[in-house]
Amino acid sequence: MSAAVGTAPILRVEGLCKYFPVYGQGFFKRQVGTVKAADDISFSLLPGETLGLVGESGSGKTTVGRTILRAIDPTRGQVHFRCDGRDIDLAKLPTAALRPLRTRLQMIFQDPFSSLNPRMTVGDIVGEPLVIHGLAKGRELEDRIVAMLKRVALKPEHRTRYPHAFSGGQRQRIGIARALIMHPALVIADEAVSALDVSVQAQVINLLQDLQQEMGLTYIFIAHDLSVVEHICDRVAVMYAGRIVERASTEQLFKDPKHPYTKALMSAVPNPDPDCPMEFLLGGEVADPGKLPPGCAFHPRCPVSFARCKQEPPQPCRFSDGRLAACHLCEEKSSPR
Repeated sequence: MSAAVGTAPILRVEGLCKYFPVYGQGFFKRQVGTVKAADDISFSLLPGETLGLVGESGSGKTTVGRTILRAIDPTRGQVHFRCDGRDIDLAKLPTAALRPLRTRLQMIFQDPFSSLNPRMTVGDIVGEPLVIHGLAKGRELEDRIVAMLKRVALKPEHRTRYPHAFSGGQRQRIGIARALIMHPALVIADEAVSALDVSVQAQVINLLQDLQQEMGLTYIFIAHDLSVVEHICDRVAVMYAGRIVERASTEQLFKDPKHPYTKALMSAVPNPDPDCPMEFLLGGEVADPGKLPPGCAFHPRCPVSFARCKQEPPQPCRFSDGRLAACHLCEEKSSPR
């Protein structure tokens, strides 16, 4: 679902950073280093839009999502969320002031089993947000739970059962129902389909798209599967070692990736043509965010790196079509951000 032209962003993230201290051994436990899990993250999101955050495991995608929601506190930066005509910086709000906004911000978790309390019935799990925020009780609570279960293609009688009685796809639908029962404006889906079978993935993705249309939702879709991202996202931000290295519309990115890391990720997407040879350009491991190499963090794995890449970190550059890429090779074809 694309946003209307001229609409103000519902979310603006500017210079968001999350650093974790590393402490040494011994009695005094002195800090000996810093893990830069998210470093200078900036993007905006329009109402009704889906932004994909992609990258290998350890690239910082989940940290960005949790920091935006204030599940973990940012080290610095701004997270401007537009709610009821007001622009609110979530990064600076005290915990007590965040509580009323939880109804507008929700998360769908990766593991549909561990994210559900095994001792609670489905009805209690889905209705718990309404109870906590005092939004419904009694018959109204029951009616809203049943209506939400039907909306995610579950049956009303399922509300008396426990999570272990359901398949993985059904459990993820329960998690989606819990996240959406308060009609949030922004939903962060953290690898929401990666733990599901391929056939079930398609069903859940179609469900998320249908719910987006019906409820006017805005998504941040965190994933490592680019084929899924291509199907559901309007724009994509590619992350490596805690930084965004390329940001573009989905069509631009898949038609003509600019950053060598993006090209390497694209090369790993399976091609349905059996006669087309697979070419995987990426070797080695993701850079350790606690011990980043000098210069460009990607240069030890980059097939086209040169001397400057080992010495000078690249700055994001903007292309004429609006995309951003942080690579020295892109500078001649772009202008500084």
